[in-house]
Formats: sequence, C-alpha cells, structure tokens
Amino acid sequence: MKDINYNFGKGFTFKKHVPGEVSHFERVFDVFKDLLTHTSGDIEEAFEWLEMLDKEYDIFTDEYSLEDFEEDLKKRGYIKEEIDPEDGNTGTGKGKNVLTAKLENALREYALDQIFGKLKKSGVGNHNTKKIGVGDDRDGETRNFQYGDDMATLNMTESLKNAQINNGISDLRLTEDDLIVEETKHKAQMSTVLMIDISHSMILYGEDRITPAKKVAMALVELIHRKYPKDSIDIIVFGDEAWPIKIKDLPYLKVGPYHTNTVAGLELAMDILRRKRNTNKQIFMITDGKPSCLKLPSGEFYMNSNGLDQYIVDQCLTKAAQARKLKIPITTFMIAQDPYLKKFVEAFTAQNNGKAFLTGLSGLGEMIFEDYEKNRIKRI
Repeated sequence: MKDINYNFGKGFTFKKHVPGEVSHFERVFDVFKDLLTHTSGDIEEAFEWLEMLDKEYDIFTDEYSLEDFEEDLKKRGYIKEEIDPEDGNTGTGKGKNVLTAKLENALREYALDQIFGKLKKSGVGNHNTKKIGVGDDRDGETRNFQYGDDMATLNMTESLKNAQINNGISDLRLTEDDLIVEETKHKAQMSTVLMIDISHSMILYGEDRITPAKKVAMALVELIHRKYPKDSIDIIVFGDEAWPIKIKDLPYLKVGPYHTNTVAGLELAMDILRRKRNTNKQIFMITDGKPSCLKLPSGEFYMNSNGLDQYIVDQCLTKAAQARKLKIPITTFMIAQDPYLKKFVEAFTAQNNGKAFLTGLSGLGEMIFEDYEKNRIKRI
C-alpha cells in the first residue's frame, strides 16, 4: 500500500506507506482481549497466559511491564478491583480484578473486527425489501401526497413546481393538492435467537469449540447493534436444560458437564420469538454434537449418549416442524463432520425447511454473517 501526495501543479508523488506507531498498551491489549475470551473472563488466568507468552515472544520490555499494563487497564476503566465477599478483607488492600462494562464492550468490538472486519457505524441500518412502504431509503419514485404521509418525505422542488403551475407565479400558494412525496422502500426488522451448545463435548478431544462460538455471538451482537439497530437478538445456551443469558455475560460463558438438550433450546427459542411483534424471525443454532437429552413430562431427564437415540431425534424433528409452522427458519451450524450427525442435520433441516452448514471453526463467523444478511432480506 502506498500513500499519495496530491502535489497540485506538479502531479502525484507516491511513497511507501509507513504504518503509524502502535502504543505499548494497544499492542498488548489486543492479545489480552483474545486471552480473556479463552479464559471466559478470568483476568488472573489471562495475566498468567500473558506471562507465559512473554517468555517465548517478549511481549513486555524494560520500559513496559505486565504491572504497567495492569495499571493502564485500571486507569482506562477496563478493569477494577473488588473485594471478594467470600474471602473478606485480608488487610492487603488488594482485591480481585474484574471486568468493567467498558471491557465487555471492547471484547464484542474486538470479536466483530476479527470475524467480520471493521464496519462503519450507520444510522438506522436496516435491510431493504422489495415492498413499498414507510422506510428510510428513497428510490426516486414520487406520488401525490396522501393523508398520513410523513412530511419528511416531501419533495419540495416538485411541490413548489406544482404550486407554480396550478396557481401561477403571481399568486404562489402551496396547497395540499400541490404536495409531492417521495416513495420509500419498507425496511424489514429481524428478530434473531442464537442458540449456543454448552455441552461437555464443546471442549472434548483437545479442541476448543466454545471460544469461537462465543466470538461469533459477540460479533453478531455488535454487528446488529451497529448496523441494524432496529433488529433484536437474544442469546440462549443449552446443555441438560436451556436458559437465556445477557449479552454482557457472553465473555464469561463456559461449558459444563452437560448432555445436549436440543429440544429444550428450541422450545425456549420459539417462546422468545412468539413474543416478538415483527414478522421476520429466525433461529441460529451452533452445536457440535447430537441431541442426547430431553426432559420428560414427569420432570425427569432422559439421556442417551450412545449414537442417535430415535426417541430424542423424533422430539427434535417435531420441534423443527413446529418452528416451520410458525414461519421460523432454523439455520444449524454443525461443528462436526460425523456421517451419522450429517444425516440427523439433513432430516432436521428438511423438517424445518431451514438451512444447515456442516463446518469447521474457521469460517463460522463469515457464514453466520452471510446467512444473517440473506435471511433478513428475503422474507417480509
């Protein structure tokens, strides 16, 4: 990449681009944000990882140490000290470092930049549809004013021209009959529920699958808040049971000693979307394993980790069909390649008339981003 100097009168001067200096803090901060996501928000563990990395890659220098970095985090409002009530005050005057809301937000922004690239914040940021209606994008078409039209859509040039034609230049009056408005395209709103599998298999076999899932969730939330502020997104997790989590809790998400109750996750997702007023709804499900658990009417759990249990599979397919009747498509991101899992996903997707991606971890964010864009454009 080369910089261009607009040397007017003498032509252009090209020179090699020299990137600006990155401060010690910013250089370490990017590494630290990545480590925090891996450690589920455990600051002390992230500091330990920084020390280990420093021994191999010389992250810190004589003029900028780990202690300096920790102090900068506090000065900039990214972490704060809190006394752990279980430990009490030990008299040292030093409490436990915890993340602030500012750092939680920085983690979402970092995930967005990592997965989707840097996006400029837009205004209303909704996707267009092919329907004409109340919206923000003007398409060049005009029509006569009708009662109830937003005055902000008036085309004053055309309206004044009409007034001149209808009333003459000597008696220039602007009446309702002269008014011309510009057509706008209706903008669809989308309600999305993102389901994240937190069963134990998400960290089995030496592969960390929960961290990429968390990054995708944080990036998707940040994307929607920046680019599509009229949309809504809810995050739920599912193991033996399913429950919603707050956006601010995403960095702290951990897997548990759980089975995979896909049915409970789908039930909760549909309950959330039933309460949404807009017509465009969808479910994204990130999972790496087969459904292996469900809750019986008696309240007991039925679990089977051996292969695909037909009883559990049938319950999942029933929920997929219910979502289809509610016009809620489900997009499944299966982080596995097992042939028998592929057959289950194909049957599940057919029941819902949704989509499925059998994928590794590397392209997960890009695929969810692409599917989010496409899904919310095509339905109104």
